[in-house]
Amino acid sequence: MIRITEDDFDISAIIAQVRSSSMGAIVTFLGTVRDDGIDMLHFEVYEELAIRELGSIRSEALDRFDIQSVNVIHRVGELSVGENILLIIVGAGHRKEAFRGCEYVLERIKESVPIWKKEIGESGQRWIPGEVYDS
Repeated sequence: MIRITEDDFDISAIIAQVRSSSMGAIVTFLGTVRDDGIDMLHFEVYEELAIRELGSIRSEALDRFDIQSVNVIHRVGELSVGENILLIIVGAGHRKEAFRGCEYVLERIKESVPIWKKEIGESGQRWIPGEVYDS
């Protein structure tokens, strides 16, 4: 499963969908909006390219690591402090490969997926990385 959505997700339900009796490890990464002096984050995406790139990252991870599944959900739009942004779930026979695969997927997403984020707060707006823009 690879999904880009404005809607929140149910982590437990997604884990239940991907769980398999052959998996001894399911590693999850949940990225959330932290209270870092901002009111919210705004995410924009080039969706067609992002879905294609996420698929490539999933294929790379499955080829590089002894893992059985990779699932990614990334939210877009305006998200407030505490809301979920990114969910990565990697299933494998053993924990070490699941952790390694999950970390790989996270780093590759940050490097190459066309999703941009803007901080919005009392002091204005700022694309990350970027300059401060007035509202």
